[in-house]
Amino acid sequence: MLTQNRALSSFAAGTDWYAAGLLDSDGARDQLRGMPSPAPCSTRRVRRRITPCALLALTALLGPTGLAAQAGARAATPTAPRTAALTGPGVSADLARRRAAQLSDVAYDLALTVSAGDTATGRVTVSFTARGPGDVVLDFRGLSVTEGRINGAPWAEAPAAWNRMHVVVPAARVRVGRNQVELAFRTPVAQAGASIIRTRDAADGRVYLYTLLVPSDANLLFPCFDQPDLKARVRLALTTPSDWRALANGALVGADTAGAAVTHRFAETQRLSTYLIAFAAGPWATTTRSVATTTAAPPVPVSLWMRQSRRAEAESDTLIAMNARALRWLGDWFGIPYAFDKYDALLAPAFPFGGMEHPGAVFYNEESFIYRERPTASQLLGRQATTFHEVAHQWFGDFVTMRWFDDLWLKEGFATYMAARMQADLEPTSNAWKTFYLRNKPVAYATDATAGTTPIWQQLGNLDQAKSNYGPIVYNKAPGVLKQLEYLVGAPAFQRGVRAFLQQHAYGNGTWRELLASVGQAAHRDLTAWGRAWMLRPGMPLVEQQLVVRGGVVQRLALVQRAAQPALSGPGAWPLKVQLLLYYTDRPAVRLPVELRGETTVVTAAAGRPAPAFVFANDADYGYALVLPDSGSVRWLEQQIGTVRDDFLRAMLWGALWDLVREARLSPTRYAEMVLRELPQERDEQIAGTLVGRLSTVIGRYSADATREALLARAEPLLLRGAEDSTRSYGQRKSQLDAVIGLARTPASLGQLDAWLGRDSIAGLPLRAPTRWSIVTRLVARDAPTAAARLAAEARRDSTSEGQRQAFVADAARPDAANKQALFTRWFADATLNEEWVTSSLRSFHDPDQRALTTRYLTAALDTLPWIQQNRRIFFLGSWLGATIGGQSEAEALQIIDRWLAAHPTLGADLRQKILQSRDELERTVRIRRRFGDDPYRP
Repeated sequence: MLTQNRALSSFAAGTDWYAAGLLDSDGARDQLRGMPSPAPCSTRRVRRRITPCALLALTALLGPTGLAAQAGARAATPTAPRTAALTGPGVSADLARRRAAQLSDVAYDLALTVSAGDTATGRVTVSFTARGPGDVVLDFRGLSVTEGRINGAPWAEAPAAWNRMHVVVPAARVRVGRNQVELAFRTPVAQAGASIIRTRDAADGRVYLYTLLVPSDANLLFPCFDQPDLKARVRLALTTPSDWRALANGALVGADTAGAAVTHRFAETQRLSTYLIAFAAGPWATTTRSVATTTAAPPVPVSLWMRQSRRAEAESDTLIAMNARALRWLGDWFGIPYAFDKYDALLAPAFPFGGMEHPGAVFYNEESFIYRERPTASQLLGRQATTFHEVAHQWFGDFVTMRWFDDLWLKEGFATYMAARMQADLEPTSNAWKTFYLRNKPVAYATDATAGTTPIWQQLGNLDQAKSNYGPIVYNKAPGVLKQLEYLVGAPAFQRGVRAFLQQHAYGNGTWRELLASVGQAAHRDLTAWGRAWMLRPGMPLVEQQLVVRGGVVQRLALVQRAAQPALSGPGAWPLKVQLLLYYTDRPAVRLPVELRGETTVVTAAAGRPAPAFVFANDADYGYALVLPDSGSVRWLEQQIGTVRDDFLRAMLWGALWDLVREARLSPTRYAEMVLRELPQERDEQIAGTLVGRLSTVIGRYSADATREALLARAEPLLLRGAEDSTRSYGQRKSQLDAVIGLARTPASLGQLDAWLGRDSIAGLPLRAPTRWSIVTRLVARDAPTAAARLAAEARRDSTSEGQRQAFVADAARPDAANKQALFTRWFADATLNEEWVTSSLRSFHDPDQRALTTRYLTAALDTLPWIQQNRRIFFLGSWLGATIGGQSEAEALQIIDRWLAAHPTLGADLRQKILQSRDELERTVRIRRRFGDDPYRP
């Protein structure tokens, strides 16, 4: 195992930690100045490259406290609300509050020149009304400020007024009333780590650019007030090579050609938050349709933008129609027409998210919307859900925006929930609420039950920490809580309250308290206590069913509620309304609405009824709680779950039994036996895919070696038979084929995979690039004899941009110590490496079968967290920890993590929480294996 110093020095070459902001403390600078250096030290902020002296300073700072601790301690240092104290890293909540009180009526007139190079030049005129005297602070982290003007007069001091984070406009130059500050600047363009992302199409060599500013990179693009509650009108002029096209939030109103360049001029927008400003430029292809966005509103143009090389593959009419349906449905449901002038959807290559909701210019991940092989029903539903989510943001997020990123859930949770409501209404046969449950509840519960969980409303002291707020609590718990709220107050009142909230805050900002007040007023119900419990309290309830039956009759049925993390959540029950199911095999089921107001709720309406086959206390998934079935229900379900015909209910019952496995109350092998028995009869594609995934988890994580081999010997042929069964849906067959590939370990299994690469189909399924790459990656990970040759051959066969990414991912799986170290270094050192490539390679690098090689990187991976938080996009931090810790399953790894946490007591709370969230699955794995390792069938 590497020590902290050695671990970091092994990968840090190529990363400028001073530039990343990790050596900004006075003490760090003193150490830097006092240390011998093989080369002159530079304090110039060049991102992502290390100088020799910075590396020496980094190494000197490591030890019992470490960089992470220093970063956490610095972040926790209180500052007085004076201008000097407000111009440190990021955008502090104090600065945001002061500016919100000081300024209004903001507008940006922005002119940018971009090309295929690595720098954009620009000029911005920032207009605002100052309510009173005082310094005005703008945010900017770009390359340089070259000149400025204030209210028409030259401002020679402009470059010196910039501290590489903020530009301070002195109070003496600011007048009460209307002001204009004009600045010229330069900002980077890069494959990663910049506000303007550049990608090169491997098919034809063409270059494409697009912006990515969420949550805090608008101030990397241009000088601005980078906080969501200072919304501004934006007018953009974008100068590009003459053969490029461009889109932005506003409609294109003109283009002026001068030599080899063209300036695209866009209409002034409605009021936007800075993180929602967007543009894209390049030789894009487009398709446009005119669409009515409500039954009464006039039509708007809806366009799909895509790379030239992928135009033939893009289902333009289908994707435009999908966006248009969502615009119409939401406009009618909210009672407010689409609020922007046009709607562009861009399929962005190497985009690190599923989508981004910029008003009038939504960006989608290209690979999630253009398929290289036949898509499964689950993939199609996922694409539709992503589309509906991003369109819903045009109301919740764009039309009305959260006031500060502590209310991030207000846009993300609502978008996910409204996407499900829309899908249920527009696609009645899709069983959308089953999909909502499968996609949201397991991942929400898996985070919310950990010691690292947070409230839905997450206090945020500085915008540069906002990335930590992104995750399952906001995206998966929040929509589940909204479903609970609608069930509590009723659908009509919920809709009236939401409509009133949007109307009251049109083109403005709102908070969760204002939303709940609006819904409560519509429902004639005070939701204050409900909001405190669900918005401000961390953690979640576990509800245990206690059923007493005598003489074939229910004697007593009680629902006992407790906190998943009592020390974190504190005492008391959550207010919870559920639908209780009494299921019978010989008579209709009984459904009872039950409100849980205390720790124990006795369901008096169940007493005296015939004893049911089983009880389930969250029928239809209205409640947000881990429901743990009683022992009698478990016994029946273990033998008869396949006889439950309702797909939605059956999915939830499988989930409840899986929760018992994760709580170490039910043997994982018993669960696997159920799956092996029921999978051949299961015809629901989503349930079957979920069961296959859980079976793989039991085999790969939860089982001791002997049990693993026995289960694997039974699972592989069963899964292969399922893949070959032409009576099943394509998606069912594909999920089982994917599992066969992922589980292959023996020489015979790997030989079979190798042979498949010489065919055009497997088990009657066409063999296309994504599946071929899965096979190659598995061969590489298991160090099969043909792995190197197969990797080289597939890279030649698939030379597209996506093929190059897949080759990078496959190479990351090589079980070679030198290769692991080289890649770990490159993740930080190579400024040309796209962030989405890094994210994609994490899981293969940390292959669970390669723990002997990857455990040594745990300490180094944890040490990098402050750098990652500052330099990577949202979601990356979670992916980094999820892959790093998720690749481990032994107690040794748990001890390494716990020792690291103990050695970093001043680590920022947000980073500690993220570690604890990922640590939880490892801890459960260790506990499950200890509990059931010697006796896999123990009840």
